[in-house]
Amino acid sequence: MRGHEPRSTSSCAACKLLKRKCATTCIFAPYFRSDEPRKFAKVHKVFGASNVSKILTEVPEEQREDTVNSLAYEAEARLRDPVYGCIGAIALLQRRMIELQQDLAIARARLARYTVAAAASCTFQNNDPFSSMLPNFNDFNAYGGMMESFTQNSLELNRVGNMYDLSHIPYI
Repeated sequence: MRGHEPRSTSSCAACKLLKRKCATTCIFAPYFRSDEPRKFAKVHKVFGASNVSKILTEVPEEQREDTVNSLAYEAEARLRDPVYGCIGAIALLQRRMIELQQDLAIARARLARYTVAAAASCTFQNNDPFSSMLPNFNDFNAYGGMMESFTQNSLELNRVGNMYDLSHIPYI
Protein backbone atom coordinates (compact mmCIF):
# COMPACT_ATOMS: atom_id res chain seq x y z
CA MET A 1 0.00 0.00 0.00
CA ARG A 2 1.37 3.36 -0.96
CA GLY A 3 0.16 4.99 2.24
CA HIS A 4 2.89 3.25 4.21
CA GLU A 5 5.80 3.88 1.85
CA PRO A 6 8.43 6.30 3.08
CA ARG A 7 8.06 9.72 1.45
CA SER A 8 10.77 11.59 -0.28
CA THR A 9 11.54 15.14 0.77
CA SER A 10 9.76 16.66 -2.23
CA SER A 11 6.18 17.87 -2.10
CA CYS A 12 3.32 15.69 -3.28
CA ALA A 13 1.60 16.47 -6.59
CA ALA A 14 -1.32 18.09 -4.78
CA CYS A 15 0.79 20.50 -2.78
CA LYS A 16 2.84 21.38 -5.86
CA LEU A 17 -0.30 22.20 -7.84
CA LEU A 18 -1.83 24.13 -4.94
CA LYS A 19 1.53 25.87 -4.36
CA ARG A 20 1.74 25.12 -0.69
CA LYS A 21 4.22 23.43 1.60
CA CYS A 22 3.65 19.70 1.95
CA ALA A 23 3.38 18.78 5.63
CA THR A 24 4.22 15.34 7.01
CA THR A 25 0.51 14.88 7.77
CA CYS A 26 -0.62 15.80 4.24
CA ILE A 27 -3.60 13.62 3.36
CA PHE A 28 -2.79 13.77 -0.36
CA ALA A 29 0.87 12.74 -0.16
CA PRO A 30 0.48 8.94 0.02
CA TYR A 31 -1.89 8.87 -2.97
CA PHE A 32 -0.73 11.71 -5.25
CA ARG A 33 3.02 11.27 -5.56
CA SER A 34 5.20 14.03 -6.93
CA ASP A 35 5.89 12.06 -10.13
CA GLU A 36 2.14 11.93 -10.97
CA PRO A 37 1.14 15.60 -11.31
CA ARG A 38 -1.51 15.00 -13.98
CA LYS A 39 -3.41 12.56 -11.78
CA PHE A 40 -4.11 15.18 -9.12
CA ALA A 41 -4.63 17.93 -11.69
CA LYS A 42 -7.50 15.98 -13.27
CA VAL A 43 -9.04 15.06 -9.92
CA HIS A 44 -8.71 18.66 -8.72
CA LYS A 45 -10.29 20.04 -11.90
CA VAL A 46 -13.36 17.80 -11.59
CA PHE A 47 -13.86 17.49 -7.83
CA GLY A 48 -11.80 20.24 -6.22
CA ALA A 49 -9.09 19.79 -3.59
CA SER A 50 -11.39 20.56 -0.67
CA ASN A 51 -13.93 17.91 -1.70
CA VAL A 52 -11.22 15.31 -2.29
CA SER A 53 -9.77 16.09 1.14
CA LYS A 54 -13.20 15.66 2.76
CA ILE A 55 -13.78 12.37 0.92
CA LEU A 56 -10.40 10.99 1.98
CA THR A 57 -10.90 11.91 5.64
CA GLU A 58 -14.31 10.19 5.69
CA VAL A 59 -13.05 6.97 4.09
CA PRO A 60 -11.24 4.39 6.24
CA GLU A 61 -7.49 4.41 5.65
CA GLU A 62 -7.41 0.90 4.14
CA GLN A 63 -9.86 2.02 1.43
CA ARG A 64 -8.30 5.35 0.55
CA GLU A 65 -6.08 4.11 -2.26
CA ASP A 66 -9.06 2.49 -4.00
CA THR A 67 -11.03 5.69 -3.44
CA VAL A 68 -8.30 7.80 -5.05
CA ASN A 69 -8.10 5.41 -8.00
CA SER A 70 -11.88 5.63 -8.43
CA LEU A 71 -11.78 9.41 -8.26
CA ALA A 72 -8.99 9.52 -10.82
CA TYR A 73 -10.90 7.20 -13.17
CA GLU A 74 -14.11 9.20 -12.84
CA ALA A 75 -12.25 12.48 -13.35
CA GLU A 76 -10.63 11.13 -16.52
CA ALA A 77 -14.02 9.96 -17.81
CA ARG A 78 -15.68 13.29 -16.92
CA LEU A 79 -13.02 15.24 -18.77
CA ARG A 80 -13.48 13.06 -21.87
CA ASP A 81 -17.30 13.08 -21.67
CA PRO A 82 -18.61 15.90 -19.46
CA VAL A 83 -22.25 14.84 -19.77
CA TYR A 84 -22.20 11.11 -18.97
CA GLY A 85 -18.71 10.44 -17.63
CA CYS A 86 -18.04 6.78 -16.96
CA ILE A 87 -21.80 5.98 -17.13
CA GLY A 88 -21.66 6.56 -20.89
CA ALA A 89 -18.85 4.02 -21.24
CA ILE A 90 -20.74 1.54 -19.08
CA ALA A 91 -23.91 2.00 -21.14
CA LEU A 92 -21.98 1.45 -24.35
CA LEU A 93 -20.43 -1.76 -23.00
CA GLN A 94 -23.79 -3.01 -21.72
CA ARG A 95 -25.43 -2.38 -25.08
CA ARG A 96 -22.62 -4.25 -26.85
CA MET A 97 -22.88 -7.14 -24.38
CA ILE A 98 -26.63 -7.47 -25.04
CA GLU A 99 -26.02 -7.53 -28.80
CA LEU A 100 -23.39 -10.24 -28.36
CA GLN A 101 -25.69 -12.30 -26.11
CA GLN A 102 -28.42 -12.10 -28.73
CA ASP A 103 -26.02 -13.14 -31.48
CA LEU A 104 -24.81 -16.04 -29.32
CA ALA A 105 -28.38 -17.21 -28.72
CA ILE A 106 -29.04 -17.10 -32.47
CA ALA A 107 -25.86 -19.03 -33.22
CA ARG A 108 -26.70 -21.69 -30.61
CA ALA A 109 -30.22 -22.08 -32.00
CA ARG A 110 -28.93 -22.44 -35.54
CA LEU A 111 -26.36 -24.98 -34.40
CA ALA A 112 -29.07 -26.98 -32.63
CA ARG A 113 -31.30 -26.80 -35.72
CA TYR A 114 -28.48 -27.99 -38.00
CA THR A 115 -27.56 -30.75 -35.58
CA VAL A 116 -31.16 -32.00 -35.51
CA ALA A 117 -31.40 -31.76 -39.30
CA ALA A 118 -28.11 -33.57 -39.80
CA ALA A 119 -29.10 -36.33 -37.39
CA ALA A 120 -32.48 -36.73 -39.08
CA SER A 121 -30.87 -37.02 -42.51
CA CYS A 122 -28.47 -39.72 -41.35
CA THR A 123 -30.15 -43.08 -41.53
CA PHE A 124 -28.50 -45.96 -39.83
CA GLN A 125 -29.33 -49.56 -40.35
CA ASN A 126 -30.34 -51.57 -37.33
CA ASN A 127 -27.37 -53.88 -37.71
CA ASP A 128 -24.89 -51.01 -37.46
CA PRO A 129 -22.93 -51.61 -34.22
CA PHE A 130 -22.41 -47.87 -33.64
CA SER A 131 -26.03 -46.76 -34.05
CA SER A 132 -26.85 -47.51 -30.42
CA MET A 133 -24.20 -45.00 -29.28
CA LEU A 134 -25.80 -42.06 -31.07
CA PRO A 135 -28.65 -40.16 -29.44
CA ASN A 136 -32.05 -40.30 -31.05
CA PHE A 137 -32.45 -36.73 -32.30
CA ASN A 138 -35.94 -37.35 -33.65
CA ASP A 139 -37.31 -37.33 -30.09
CA PHE A 140 -35.17 -34.35 -29.12
CA ASN A 141 -37.22 -31.17 -28.57
CA ALA A 142 -34.55 -28.51 -29.08
CA TYR A 143 -34.54 -25.80 -26.41
CA GLY A 144 -37.90 -26.84 -24.98
CA GLY A 145 -39.90 -25.84 -28.06
CA MET A 146 -38.39 -22.37 -28.24
CA MET A 147 -36.59 -23.05 -31.52
CA GLU A 148 -38.87 -20.76 -33.51
CA SER A 149 -37.99 -17.73 -31.37
CA PHE A 150 -34.28 -18.17 -32.14
CA THR A 151 -34.62 -18.06 -35.91
CA GLN A 152 -34.67 -14.27 -35.91
CA ASN A 153 -31.62 -12.08 -36.17
CA SER A 154 -30.56 -9.76 -33.36
CA LEU A 155 -32.31 -6.70 -34.82
CA GLU A 156 -35.62 -8.56 -35.01
CA LEU A 157 -35.14 -9.86 -31.47
CA ASN A 158 -34.62 -6.33 -30.22
CA ARG A 159 -37.88 -5.20 -31.80
CA VAL A 160 -39.94 -8.19 -30.65
CA GLY A 161 -41.01 -7.88 -27.02
CA ASN A 162 -38.24 -5.42 -26.12
CA MET A 163 -36.63 -7.95 -23.83
CA TYR A 164 -33.77 -5.55 -23.18
CA ASP A 165 -35.26 -2.12 -22.62
CA LEU A 166 -32.40 0.37 -22.88
CA SER A 167 -34.52 3.48 -22.42
CA HIS A 168 -32.95 4.20 -19.03
CA ILE A 169 -29.39 3.91 -20.31
CA PRO A 170 -27.98 7.03 -21.98
CA TYR A 171 -27.07 6.63 -25.63
CA ILE A 172 -23.85 8.13 -26.92
